[in-house]
Amino acid sequence: MKRTACVLALLGASVGSALAQGASTVYGVVDGGLVSERGCHNCGARVDGGVAAESRLGVRGSESLGGSLSAVYALEAGLQLDTGRSGQDGQLFGRQAYVGVSGKAGTVTVGRHHNLEYEALTDVGDPFKGGMAGTASNLIGSGGRRVDNSILYSAEVNGVSAAASFGAGEVVGNGRANRAWGVSVGFENGPLTIRAAHQNRNVALVAPSTAMGNNTDAKNSILAANLRVGIATAYIAYSASRGWGSSPLFNPDNPYGAGMANTASTDSRDVLVGMALPFGATTLLASYIRKNDRDLANQDANQMAFGATYAMSRRTDFYAAYSRITNRNGAGYTVGNASSLGRGSSAVNVGMRHAF
Repeated sequence: MKRTACVLALLGASVGSALAQGASTVYGVVDGGLVSERGCHNCGARVDGGVAAESRLGVRGSESLGGSLSAVYALEAGLQLDTGRSGQDGQLFGRQAYVGVSGKAGTVTVGRHHNLEYEALTDVGDPFKGGMAGTASNLIGSGGRRVDNSILYSAEVNGVSAAASFGAGEVVGNGRANRAWGVSVGFENGPLTIRAAHQNRNVALVAPSTAMGNNTDAKNSILAANLRVGIATAYIAYSASRGWGSSPLFNPDNPYGAGMANTASTDSRDVLVGMALPFGATTLLASYIRKNDRDLANQDANQMAFGATYAMSRRTDFYAAYSRITNRNGAGYTVGNASSLGRGSSAVNVGMRHAF
């Protein structure tokens, strides 16, 4: 309760000041639904928050500094709608928090930013946009969704975009731990959008991985595209995930009851194909993902997902989705959603989302 009051007070103070001095926007997403899982121990149904999209409350703004230069900022808090608690492990502005300057040559910001490879996957390659049971992040890794202590440069000219980021690990006694860097380049022209991105992240050095000689750098590369054909949009993505922590980590609760703890792939090639087909207020979604594990264990996995959204208005929609993962050779990937790792090999979601 104190944390929620603090968030509202900070946002209120920011908005009041911004309205007096520059352009500012308060925005958010409120998302909640029911999740029913199968294929795991003690599976069942539950109320979940942030199923299609993570619930959030934020404020962003800008102020002219003269000429073409502007100051920009954003503070965005993640929320767990089902409990009212803060998301992102309790971080106050855990979704993003940054300040910087923007001009004709691009934008430079410092703070907590989104992972560029994860953005390419969810914004360009995934018809489910990283949400519902069909989220591509069930099988395609990114080395973490966000990067702390980071500097981000981004620019866009005539449909061509580019971005580069560097995150200092800032771990005492280990200058490399948690250090991250990423790059992306994209092109958008009419019905076609293409983006390539790479994210390199040094995960925390763990004694067992060091002893086994595993690479502690999570290296994730992706080429994603979508193309509007008539009323439909086709999606495709190819991802290469290498290194310890490069693939989605298995649910630590061990929902499949494995005798030994599962370990995620350290070398995989993943392919996604999907589509979005609107009919009036309804949009049908579908995707298929093939995860090809190149480790000796050969723990491949496939995911098939179907979903639909129904727009009640420009800002409110209802949604439903079903997804099933087929694990091979002891793999233990689970069907999650925008905010949850999930527990089973299949799941059904129904819910509602409102944006403001």
